[in-house]
Formats: sequence, C-alpha cells, structure tokens
Amino acid sequence: MEIAMSKAMSNGRIFDVKRYSLHDGPGIRTTVFLQGCPLSCWWCHNPESQSVAPTIQYHRESCLGCEACVEACESNALTLTERGIQRDEQLCRTCGECTVACPAEARDLIGRQVSVNDVLQQVEKDRLYYDESGGGVTFSGGEPLAQPEFLIALLCACGERDLHRVVDTSGLAATQTLLKVAKHTDLFYFDLKLMDDHRHRQTTGVSNQRILENLRALNAEKQTVRIRVPVIPGINDHIENFSDMAEFLAPLKQIRQVDLLPYHPSAREKHRKFGMAWKLNGASELAAERMEEFAAAIRRPELRVEIGG
Repeated sequence: MEIAMSKAMSNGRIFDVKRYSLHDGPGIRTTVFLQGCPLSCWWCHNPESQSVAPTIQYHRESCLGCEACVEACESNALTLTERGIQRDEQLCRTCGECTVACPAEARDLIGRQVSVNDVLQQVEKDRLYYDESGGGVTFSGGEPLAQPEFLIALLCACGERDLHRVVDTSGLAATQTLLKVAKHTDLFYFDLKLMDDHRHRQTTGVSNQRILENLRALNAEKQTVRIRVPVIPGINDHIENFSDMAEFLAPLKQIRQVDLLPYHPSAREKHRKFGMAWKLNGASELAAERMEEFAAAIRRPELRVEIGG
C-alpha cells in the first residue's frame, strides 16, 4: 500500500511549463500548469485545462490536408472534410499519434503524465534566475488543488531545494486539503471573482461559499495571501461587487494586497479551437477610469490595490 501511495503522489498530469515568467509571483519564475479544474468560468484563459483527461487541439490554419493524421489514427476517428480534419469524439482514444504524425504541427496533445522528477528537471534549469531575482516556482492550472497529493509532493521537493513556492488557486477544495498544502506553500495567489453566490454559480458552475470559507481559513492560519480579481465586463464589473468584496476582506488582516486584472478577449480563440462556446460576445476592455473606481472601492490604508498585478 505504501508503494502504491508513493507512486500516486509522485505522478500527476500537467499541460504546460512556462519558464521565465514575470507575472506569477515575485522575481523570475517557472510556472507549472496542472491539468483539471472544478470550475468552468466563462472567461477562462486556459479552457484546455478544465478536463482532467488529455485533449487534442487542432490548428486548422496550419493544416496541410495531407491526411497523415488520418492514416496514423488506428481508431479511425479522423476525417478530412471541407472544414478541415474532423474528429469523432466517440472513437478518439486521445492517444496522440495524430499529433506525432502531423508534419505541420497542426495538432497538439494537451495534458501529459509526468513525475515529480520530470518537473524538477525543468524547474532546476533556471535556478540562477531565481537566486538573482528572488523568484521561484509557481503552481497554477487548471486548479492545482485538484491534484492535491501530486501538488504536495511537488511543493515538498521544491522546499527541500530551498525554492520559493507560490500556489495560484481558485480556492475550491476541501479545507483540510488546502491547509495541508498551506504547510508547504510560501505564498498563495487566491482568485476572487464574484461575491454574489447566485451569479458565481451561473458563470463559473460552482458556489463561492467554500471558496470564501477557505480564504478565511488561510487568514486564520496566518498564511501569506495575495488576492487576484479578474474584472469581466457584464459579469462582475459593478461597484456593488467590489464594495461587498471590501467588506468581506476588511477583517482578514493577513491579506495585504489585491490585484485587479483587466479583461482582454484573447481567450476567445482558444475556446473556438476546443469547440467550446464563448459566452462573452460583445464584451470589450474596460476603461482605466472604471478600473480605478473599482480599486478605490476596495483600497484602505493597510491594503494595497494594484491594477494589472
């Protein structure tokens, strides 16, 4: 049993590793994106991360129509049509052979199984940058708490190497799980989206009650937490949301900074490529003056608020 548990903890699924990251924590960092997320936010910038299972991304504009992928597919799940290569999701086993066969790299396999050592090999490449900049490693997603054993194993391994550790999270997990992760985390980036639970359920697919409870729990444990708020037109861009947020955050004395992240529609194309509906048609970037109004609603002497983060 101990061997099986050890193996489970040392392996997990990721979909990307981004080196030389400057916006996912202090200093220069490597960001590891874990696969799987219990939320389905309308504005999600990594929709390919939501499913725990691997997925195939198709870049029609790069496709040569050579049918190399069709020939490589042993499940006969691919067909060349006037709209490019069409995939039968019922037949596809997501084995990735089509991505290997494609000479134009028009197909990508999103999501792969890796070990803790695999991740550390990537992370250690930029140790010099971490040391010089005060950087380290950030675990993002998806939702990193969706793979808690793997995440804790990664955090422990990084701690043994004296690497600064950030967990970028939606906050949705069992509180006990979150507090176990907190023991091995130097800084949390914690998303707050909407204070209204009904609207939160409508636009993310989940309630915000556990999320708010977990933020209180981290504060009670005196964890270092930085709040991040994506400001989405038509979703949470109303002053009441930020006034309610200010009231909620007021007693949480461990929280010293809030970042308001302006909306930009770059995720729309990703949704299209993965055949996912884009529900924010007509949404446009918010004026700087409006963003400052939201910042002013939250800001207080002991709480720093930045636009852009």
